Amino acid sequence: MQRHVWKETKHIQVTEKSSDKPRVLWLANIPSPYRVRFFNELGKYCTLVVLFERQASSERDESWKTYCMENFQGIFLRGKAMGKAEAFCPGIVRHLRKDWQYIVVTNYSDPTGLLAIGFMKAKRIPYIIEGDGAFPKTKKDLRAKLKYWAISGADLCFSTGRMHDTYYHLYGAKRIVRYPFSSVMASEILKAPLSAEGKACLRKKLGISEKQMVLAVGQLIPRKGYDLLMRAAEVGDHSIGYYIIGGNPPEPYVKEKTRARLDRLHFIPFKTRDKLRQYYLAADLFVHPCREDIWGLVINEALSSGLPVISTDRCNAALELVRDGVNGRIIPTEDSEALADAIKVLLSGPSMAFGALQSVQDYTIEKMAEKHKEVFLRGPG
Repeated sequence: MQRHVWKETKHIQVTEKSSDKPRVLWLANIPSPYRVRFFNELGKYCTLVVLFERQASSERDESWKTYCMENFQGIFLRGKAMGKAEAFCPGIVRHLRKDWQYIVVTNYSDPTGLLAIGFMKAKRIPYIIEGDGAFPKTKKDLRAKLKYWAISGADLCFSTGRMHDTYYHLYGAKRIVRYPFSSVMASEILKAPLSAEGKACLRKKLGISEKQMVLAVGQLIPRKGYDLLMRAAEVGDHSIGYYIIGGNPPEPYVKEKTRARLDRLHFIPFKTRDKLRQYYLAADLFVHPCREDIWGLVINEALSSGLPVISTDRCNAALELVRDGVNGRIIPTEDSEALADAIKVLLSGPSMAFGALQSVQDYTIEKMAEKHKEVFLRGPG
């Protein structure tokens, strides 16, 4: 369902009824489901208009096109599609005015965002930068120079964690504010871990027959590291079922599964949010063996379901949320042996479900919106 979606217009109108609230213009590439949820929550505290470059990413499942814009106004700009989720939309400049109290730019690395920043700099219109996360890189190329130009000119940068802070500092950020990045509502965090009986009932419903269940969720692309999980599964206990939810597997994964005779490793198609929740609740352990992930919202979702998490030192969500021996383990990237060992230890050790639930109490969409509200009411200075 889609509501309050506008086509591009020459002027954005703000109603008098909401004029006492901070007026916020947000620049984004696509309406990803987790961001739409955040915008709906943030829209309770401010008059929020979001400019989108495109309606969806070319690499995402159709479910990403289902969203409900209830508490904010969304506008899809006209432009030429570029890459997987970007477009060049010159018309964005007609929406950039000084009467916005805040303009937040999340698409600062693509042509439309850079055009907007250039216009705002020329007109001396203040702006804020926000991202999901990042890892600092020392490469000094044109892209790096553009990032420095964009980030150093911002009044404030919203950061998701320590690595993101370092990234911003590298590019000359003036002021950094942390916010708890999440895709989970407070009501979606379990009050207590699901019982063994409850998990058994869910597994029967889902057709899962193995004694123990390891879950992974994400796109089946090399960066996610599922080839490493397959190697770990090859040497692991044969009573463990491995379930990777992310769509149809590419041919190399199918060949590797056949070669290794991994009948207990299952590739599952994309699932709706409600159906995916059942898999989280049914599992014993969540694994995100990525080679790099600037955040990794699946970790928030797993911990909220009481699942201990294994991930790598190149995943910002893991670095911020996972604590060894408390709610999971962090392992080096590219180390399938360390992954296999961690799976064995966590599945045979004491439950970390309570530690998992406790670790995400402050990482909710409500808390995320509240932090932004604090800044918008107080001012970025």
